[in-house]
Amino acid sequence: MTVPGGENRDVTEASAESGYAGRTECAEVRTPWRTFLRTETGSAAVLLAAVIAALTWANISLPGYETFWRNTLSVRIGSYGLSMDLRGWINSGLMTIFFFVVGLEARREFDMGELRERRRVALPLVAGISGMALPVVIYLAVNAGHASVHGWGAAMSTDTAFALGMLALLGRRLPGGLRAFILSVAVVDDFVALAVIAVAYSEDVDMAALLSAIGLLAVIVVVRATGLRKGPVYAVLAVGVWIALFESGVDPVVTGLVVGLLTFAYPASRSDLERASGLFRRFREQPTPELERSARIGLASAISPNERLQRMYHPWSSYVIVPLFALANAGIRITPHELSQAFTSPITLGILFGFVVGKPVAILTASYLATRLSGGKLRPPVGWGATAAGGTIAGAGFTVSLLIATLAFHGDQLEEAKIGTLSALICAFLVAWAVTAVIGLLPRQRRNRALLGTSEQIVDLAVPVDPERDKVRGPMDAPVTVVEYGDFECPYCGRAESVIRDLLADFGDVRYVWRHLPLTDVHPQAQLASEAAEAAAEQGAFWEMHDVLLDHQEALRPPDLHRYAEDLGLDVERFRKHLRRHQGAARVGEDVDSADLSGVSGTPTFFINGRRHRGAYDIGHLSAAVRAARQRAALAPGD
Repeated sequence: MTVPGGENRDVTEASAESGYAGRTECAEVRTPWRTFLRTETGSAAVLLAAVIAALTWANISLPGYETFWRNTLSVRIGSYGLSMDLRGWINSGLMTIFFFVVGLEARREFDMGELRERRRVALPLVAGISGMALPVVIYLAVNAGHASVHGWGAAMSTDTAFALGMLALLGRRLPGGLRAFILSVAVVDDFVALAVIAVAYSEDVDMAALLSAIGLLAVIVVVRATGLRKGPVYAVLAVGVWIALFESGVDPVVTGLVVGLLTFAYPASRSDLERASGLFRRFREQPTPELERSARIGLASAISPNERLQRMYHPWSSYVIVPLFALANAGIRITPHELSQAFTSPITLGILFGFVVGKPVAILTASYLATRLSGGKLRPPVGWGATAAGGTIAGAGFTVSLLIATLAFHGDQLEEAKIGTLSALICAFLVAWAVTAVIGLLPRQRRNRALLGTSEQIVDLAVPVDPERDKVRGPMDAPVTVVEYGDFECPYCGRAESVIRDLLADFGDVRYVWRHLPLTDVHPQAQLASEAAEAAAEQGAFWEMHDVLLDHQEALRPPDLHRYAEDLGLDVERFRKHLRRHQGAARVGEDVDSADLSGVSGTPTFFINGRRHRGAYDIGHLSAAVRAARQRAALAPGD
């Protein structure tokens, strides 16, 4: 069974390379969260390479660069056709997919991540709007009295790709919770910026076409409410919205963000996975085309559309579309004359100061005021040092900034706007690096407080640990509790067991809890093995039986279980009677029910101080997660 998840990093130490990350019962795949983070690091490098390529091309031959991107491409179906230059197809066409991916990731955070507690949405919303308003005010102040004042929209929006790329590069120094905060702020930026494009930078709006687009969006909402999961239906409707917006005169890239935000995300349920494995077994027994199709549809339906679409489109967005956008828009001639002219231009200075000064000041100030005015109910998920670093990272403006610049400016003014945007991008990274470096120089306790803060954390474990009923190893008053949902027949649980032993040996202040989750649809002996462990527990030998079962996963039939009981010196007749009457089934069922309440569908799944561990479960990653949990526990109010 799949183990959904991602990274869980210590704020001061690098995580080790993956040992058993994101494994499944039948194959090894990376977890969605881990893959996404790794993609951000790689895509930032590709995007930077595209910017350098565009600058090189433009400085070799600016006329050739511009001529190429102004070539017209027309698409016609019968008497109807769309015609734009290559740059327009990228900016308004392909970038729709980029914003679709951003919307998908934001929706995933809203449904399954930090924002699933709705009150946590308020702070990113306030910080995001404030982080756009102050840069615009700075731009307007610098450009007051100049004709360039109408380009204020170029100074307000964080670039999601570069911001997450910077965060990935600085990931060793910053806590994982900062990512959701930055992503939320960036999505607010994108949504407001696209609305600004539609209202302030769209001319001669055709209301009939605009109303058609709104109507088609309403149809998408209604179809989604019916539970229909036919991708082609949504694709046709989304293309219809895009065409209607294009015809209305409104930039159609907003289509991607809206459709992405409408796409649900949810964890794979155990019932769906069991149904999928049943369909696969039927296909294995009778490999017919009909059963192949049923198995394929069953497997696909077990995963939310959000995750499937994200896996499908995210690599294209990160490695093709956004770099193409940079290649088509970042090309400017850079000479001493152009630079001296630009850095005396109010356009360049307005954009530069708006992003590098306005963004971090606004986000940090808005977060602080929201925390004070709400009495601490609204608080960043990380410490104030990390929030300040996040604010500087949010100063990375590129995609939407260039998008608006191409709509607001032409000629030399457009070149000055591009120089301002690229300069802000470089300065934002340097300032963010400097902020994290300064935080790294603080004493350990102050550094941890600056990075982690004391905000209340989301608890993923639905049923708290109860020493009176749970099986516990380690000190009862330990500051860190690791809960594992496991299956005695699961090979990855067997591999994880040696890691857990090492973890308990390395940390004397960790409490370990085992909870049963026998995956009976794929492990026929798992249920009886769990009941055997409960039969041994009745005689005070749960952990001894636990260790034997995981060491002999290939031999879990009743005669094997009886032999293990005898080897452990148990009352074998009492053990046999307990198994024969399935006296432990109710206790195992309680653990299974608690797993369902916590959204656990695969094994092994770990919770560390109530938070689900969404990363690898080798010794490096689990140790890093335990250290981070211990640091946060030490900062808890009253400690």
